[in-house]
Amino acid sequence: MLNKAQKLVLGIVLLVLVDIIWVSSSELTKFLYENENYDKPFFCTYFKASMFTIYLIVLGLIAPWKESCARNGNYSLMDTIEEDEGYYANGTSSLSDSSFVPIKADSQVSGTESDDSSIRSVRFSKVAEVREMSPHEASEALMSRLSYAASLRVHRQKSHHKTARTALLFCVLWFIANYMFQLALEPSETAMVTLLSSSSSFFTLILAAMFPSSCGDKFTFSKCFAVLLSIAGAVMVSLSEIDEPKMSRGIVLALLSAFFYASYLVLVKRKSDTEEKISIPLFFGFVGLWNLLLLWPLLFVLNFSQLEVFELPSRRQFTVLFLNGLIGTVLSEALWLWGCFLTSSLIGTVAISLQIPLAMLFDMVLHGKTYPLLFYLGSLPMFLSLVLVAFLVKFDDCDPLLKFGKLLYRRLWNCRKANVVRIPDLEEQHESLIDGSHEN
Repeated sequence: MLNKAQKLVLGIVLLVLVDIIWVSSSELTKFLYENENYDKPFFCTYFKASMFTIYLIVLGLIAPWKESCARNGNYSLMDTIEEDEGYYANGTSSLSDSSFVPIKADSQVSGTESDDSSIRSVRFSKVAEVREMSPHEASEALMSRLSYAASLRVHRQKSHHKTARTALLFCVLWFIANYMFQLALEPSETAMVTLLSSSSSFFTLILAAMFPSSCGDKFTFSKCFAVLLSIAGAVMVSLSEIDEPKMSRGIVLALLSAFFYASYLVLVKRKSDTEEKISIPLFFGFVGLWNLLLLWPLLFVLNFSQLEVFELPSRRQFTVLFLNGLIGTVLSEALWLWGCFLTSSLIGTVAISLQIPLAMLFDMVLHGKTYPLLFYLGSLPMFLSLVLVAFLVKFDDCDPLLKFGKLLYRRLWNCRKANVVRIPDLEEQHESLIDGSHEN
């Protein structure tokens, strides 16, 4: 079992790895749109989301094998505890109040029988007393009467139903966030869209404070400073590449994508605040299944409206799309959500902004592109903000910026408590008090 510091380090390593995967995936997406001439953002998003069902197929193959391996396990009987024996004897049972229900039974005494036969018959009450258990205790009582293997199957079914309901709530948020990002990716505004996607850390900070899942999600001025530092670094890095930024629908879509992505992450983490409470592969498997079953009619709507003409990809296009979905979506999304559970939702979104310097670093290594000094100056605060947020998450109640502000306020406005200076008493005062006491 990992402690908090080890989880934090492992989570940050996973998030940096996901950034590298996402940068590589964006290169594949750019290659598919420009070189392969397959600019179908909705179909690409729908195909990638549907690929999450691979998790359900893999889990469906693994589950019977795991059950067969655990079938011959060694079990030990637990000793009976005295508290368990006297649980219901002490009157702690939560049975309902008595209710009387009429008994519907055919009379076995006919009208032609004599009075002697009616005297010899046994008479029962015409009503029955009924007391019901609470649904929770009734479910536990039923589970206690099942075998160990049967109880495991029932528990697995309940967890699967809960995960499926959770995935149904959030599959739409995930799809909208990714589809809007795909729509915003215009060739002339790639850097600006990537820059605006880093604003999801600001939305995450606000939403996590409104819907906290742990004490580490509360709003502090130090976290706000770290987020603004990350955004400022992203602006500096992007300005080193963007020549003439212009306002367009791509910028609005990128902001909406950042908001929906932050909403999806915060609400999922609030629903299941730790990685032990949710099976991440199972969750994404149901996300893919719901997207596959619910969103296919939109393909025909977009085709009939001519907003996106439906066209099946060629074999080469399908290969690129499949590899991009398998690595850049199926694998990376699960690793990213796992890293967010190990750290926090804010660290997960701050780490997204690291894609900007990593993407430019890829260009420097692969394409030999050079960048001005502003790129290096902007990359430094982005990495520092990630370290600062990790430090603040490790120490939940720490807000050094607020403490420094209070100290500075007291220094400037002389709000410190006045120090009481004790004046030494004179010898004449001692003598007068002593003399006065003798006279009395």
